[in-house]
Amino acid sequence: MIKRLQRKFVVIAAVCLLIVEFAIIGGINGVNIYQTNKNADNLLNMIIENDGRFPEFDPMGMKHDKPQDNSNSSSNNTAPPDDKKSDKHRGFNEETKYQTRYFVVYADESGEITKVDTGHVAAVTSSQAIEYGESVLDSGKTSGTSGNYRYKTGDTDKGKIIVFMDCRSDSATKNRFLLVSCAIGVAGYILVCLLIIIFSKRAIRPVVESFEKQKRFITDAGHEIKTPLAIISANTEVLEMVSEPNEWTASIKNQITRLNGLLKELLSLAKMEEEKPALTMADFNISDAVYDAASPFATLAETKGKKLTIDVANGLTYRGDEGAIRQLVSILTENAVKYADEGGEITVKLFTSHSGKETDLEVSNTCKEPPQGDLSKLFDRFYRDDSSRSRTMGEKKGGYGIGLSIAQAIVRSHKSKISCKAENGMMIFTAQLK
Repeated sequence: MIKRLQRKFVVIAAVCLLIVEFAIIGGINGVNIYQTNKNADNLLNMIIENDGRFPEFDPMGMKHDKPQDNSNSSSNNTAPPDDKKSDKHRGFNEETKYQTRYFVVYADESGEITKVDTGHVAAVTSSQAIEYGESVLDSGKTSGTSGNYRYKTGDTDKGKIIVFMDCRSDSATKNRFLLVSCAIGVAGYILVCLLIIIFSKRAIRPVVESFEKQKRFITDAGHEIKTPLAIISANTEVLEMVSEPNEWTASIKNQITRLNGLLKELLSLAKMEEEKPALTMADFNISDAVYDAASPFATLAETKGKKLTIDVANGLTYRGDEGAIRQLVSILTENAVKYADEGGEITVKLFTSHSGKETDLEVSNTCKEPPQGDLSKLFDRFYRDDSSRSRTMGEKKGGYGIGLSIAQAIVRSHKSKISCKAENGMMIFTAQLK
């Protein structure tokens, strides 16, 4: 149980860390890609606004859309700054046009290409530029990516202008950033996972100590309670010898029997939940074991007006502790007989799973009012549902509420799974024995 708890702690921490890693790496790469594309679009818009050319920047970083007219000496030599455009083109300067490779395609209103400008790029010829332009015009898109180029269209007085900008450098930068961030993320994830594994024992130490104290208490209390129970039992027998047996002495003996049974099951559960329970693993005929363990309950079911059916596939073998498997069958069958509806049916099945890798033990009983909520809680010790599994006046179903906990411990000690479901008026317990 401790190792299982430690594994759960490590898995949960690792999954949470993985989600955070994905969110961080995805977020920073998303922002990087968005910003890069935004800068490219701003450059394209700037070129489109200036009819396929870069604007001129003065040494102070101001942008001039058109060349200055210096004929009027009485006027200022620089135009007043255009605040709106300065904000829009912030981050660009007089060196930007020398760092940007692009070509321009012009088309008239009918969509016919009239002119191309490839003077700012070396990798594209005029004929190739025409092909790029025709492809964009045919697609009807106003922006996007074509090969290594990001493009954007604009309208002019004479028709359309399409600007293509070489984005190979930006793409390479984005890819490098993605690879580096992923590599750092993976390395960090592995390192943190190793630290989680190393310190997981320390993290669950309080739970381990509490569990060990609980097991110790159950074992010590079980042995300590046996002595007073034996004395009470002996005293009750003396009372019955001195005077005739009566309802009070009978009640005392019944409660002594119940307490002895409870102690036995508690000690058995504590033993099964140890890290390495003392199981004798060997190959045995599980078909015979299941049939032998379930058969005695047929008479018990019949006395309660219920019917027990045993459907066991012949000749199945299994490697495990035969005594523990027999106890598992007895617990599940007794539970089904106990809680089946009046006049109901109980079925015990043993068969090979569809995959052929497991042997499935299925015990079901009719149940018109199945327990509500999470059925996995039925395997919790001392758990009782408020409706169908409760002990009511005049209806003594017995039990201590830990039988299914023992069944679960047996199955887990065989590295297998047990589950419960309610469907079509049936309660079905299935142990998938691997």
